[in-house]
Amino acid sequence: MPQFHVFPPMKTDTHAFRGEIPTGLSAGNALPCKNRGSGDKMMHMSQPAIPQALLKRVVSLFPLLLFIAITPVLFAQSSSHTQVHDATALKPPAGARVAIVEFGDMECPMCASVNPSLMAAAAKYHIPWVRYDFPLPFHVWSFQASVDARWFDTKSKKLGDDFRNAVFANQRSIETQAELRAFADKFAQQHGIGFPFVVDPLGKLAAEVKADYALGQRVGIQHTPTIWVVTNKTTGVPYVEVVEPNQLFEIIDQAIAETRNESPTPAHAASRAHHHRTVSQ
Repeated sequence: MPQFHVFPPMKTDTHAFRGEIPTGLSAGNALPCKNRGSGDKMMHMSQPAIPQALLKRVVSLFPLLLFIAITPVLFAQSSSHTQVHDATALKPPAGARVAIVEFGDMECPMCASVNPSLMAAAAKYHIPWVRYDFPLPFHVWSFQASVDARWFDTKSKKLGDDFRNAVFANQRSIETQAELRAFADKFAQQHGIGFPFVVDPLGKLAAEVKADYALGQRVGIQHTPTIWVVTNKTTGVPYVEVVEPNQLFEIIDQAIAETRNESPTPAHAASRAHHHRTVSQ
């Protein structure tokens, strides 16, 4: 199963599953488990006997306690698909029959891992790739990275996407806001433009990121990345969630086959869902 960053509720950070030390901790300051006795000496004390009635009671409750303990695991395994509450965003852009829709976080390791596959799919099938920002609150720099990407969008959509792809490719080298700033400065210089000291003075770009996040909440996003292959089918459910990244190409093939006889999505049906969005093709 792929590793996802989950919110809400936030149970754990994906870094733990990747064998990485979470942001803010290092091998030098991670706190070890330590016995809180007096110094390093073990205190040998006689322990009171456990009453038999209490022991029997605990034993009798063991099956119930075990069930309570494993229920969250079973629930997580059975609810891997996102429960969609508002499908407004799950439509292809105008003129397309099939598209990829992604809600992502630029600091999410799994988002970085699947990004090359999404790039390859969009290039191979020549279908739109609609990218929504869903920066998770517990990440240090992902929100600012989304704002920076939208600043590059104002220069050209290609430059904005190139910045996103570059951040994902170099994600492990970016741990702080300062390192993100240095990366954006260098990226801008490499493309012959100056990166402003104040990226979003009026807060317009931040508002757009927040609007994406609010949209994701209405859709029902629980983790990043959340990816769908969406179609303009008029029968059945017109979108399929890509739960396993290795199924992406197969799902697209099926979507294309099912929509060969459909007319492209009209402009009025897609305009609301994809206003100010990054659409790569």
